[in-house]
Amino acid sequence: MRVLLTGANGQLGRCFQDRLPAGWQILATDFAELDITDLAPLTAAVAAFKPDAIVNAAAYTAVDKAESEVELAERINAVGPANLASVAAQHGIRLVHVSTDYVFDGNTTTPYTEESPTNPLSVYGITKLAGERAVSAAAPDAIIVRTAWVFSEYGNNFVKTMLRLGKERDALSIVDDQRGCPTYAGDLAQAIIALLQQNAAGGIYHYAGDKEVSWFEFAQAIFSAAVQKAVLSKAPTLTPITTAQYPTPAHRPAYSTLAGEKIKTLGIALSDWQRALELTI
Repeated sequence: MRVLLTGANGQLGRCFQDRLPAGWQILATDFAELDITDLAPLTAAVAAFKPDAIVNAAAYTAVDKAESEVELAERINAVGPANLASVAAQHGIRLVHVSTDYVFDGNTTTPYTEESPTNPLSVYGITKLAGERAVSAAAPDAIIVRTAWVFSEYGNNFVKTMLRLGKERDALSIVDDQRGCPTYAGDLAQAIIALLQQNAAGGIYHYAGDKEVSWFEFAQAIFSAAVQKAVLSKAPTLTPITTAQYPTPAHRPAYSTLAGEKIKTLGIALSDWQRALELTI
């Protein structure tokens, strides 16, 4: 299989390259090599490489910064996916587009299914939902994978931030009233590969961690693993706080657990993030 990968230098992009099956060929691109918001060079790149599939791991993910960079977030999260879907449909190429749990408002206490009503609270969530809709409209057979709370050995993520702060401070206050499922980018990459190998039906799939936690509980797990592996000599003292006590420019859903029953029917296991945490610290 020939795969055009966008967002190659991000967490998912790098993990996808690490797990590329034998015999697959990849054109790994990031913004410097391919601007997906510009249709002409994108069309040329697809015509030259002739991929069987496109995996869109490119995204504007700075949730708070997006509130003041609306146009840039729209270009990357909505216009770019629309362009990819248009080119994919034109050439009969399979598209896998990655979206987010932040398309939901969090006003529930039961896991969101693929059919649950969307209602994003932030510019980031709004632009990601716009990207989903553009992909579905232009390429109905595209696969859209919603994921959540992604971490890995690469890039910037909550795990790395906690480890850095744990070395710098003796005490930390962590939000405890936002709940979701951490997801290891390596597991997400493997799930996307499995979807392509199975030629799965188009539509939306949820893929995230297999255990729901709050950010506070996630931090506890991170520091426990870090101390166990001697990355830290001791864990900082953690204090649970509310979202109101830690105001941010972007509003986040209080509850964004994704139900993964649909993808599990394909034999794809959800991310065992606790196991992955042991491997990435």
